[in-house]
Amino acid sequence: MKNKLIIIAAIVSLLFGVLTIFAGGSVILDLFGMREREGNYVTYVVWASFISGILYVFASYGFFKNRAWTKTVLQYAIYILIAGFVALIVWILKKEPYETAIIFKLSFRILLSVGLFWVAKSIKN
Repeated sequence: MKNKLIIIAAIVSLLFGVLTIFAGGSVILDLFGMREREGNYVTYVVWASFISGILYVFASYGFFKNRAWTKTVLQYAIYILIAGFVALIVWILKKEPYETAIIFKLSFRILLSVGLFWVAKSIKN
C-alpha cells in the first residue's frame, strides 16, 4: 500500500507540476493571451505558483527514486506558497484588484503540497 501511495504521489506531483509550470509560465511570458484570460492576477502569487511547480517536478523525481530529500523539496514549496498567500492578503488589504478564484487556487496548492509532504515523510532512503 505504501508503494502505491508513493507512486500516486509521484504521478500527481509530476502532472500538477507540469501543469503549474505551463500555466504560470504562460502568464509570466504572456503566452496564448493568458494574462488577459487571468484577469486581475497577482504577480507574487503567479511566481510562487510557478516556482512551486518546478519543485513539484523535482519532488516527483524524488518520489520515483524513493529519496528522503523529497519532503524537503515539498517543504520549500509549502513555504513559498504560504509567502505568496501572505503577499495576497497584503494585496487584498491594500484594496488592489484581484480575482477571488486565486484564493481557492492558492489554498488548493498549499493543501496539495501538505498532502504530498505527508506522503514524502514515509520515505526513509
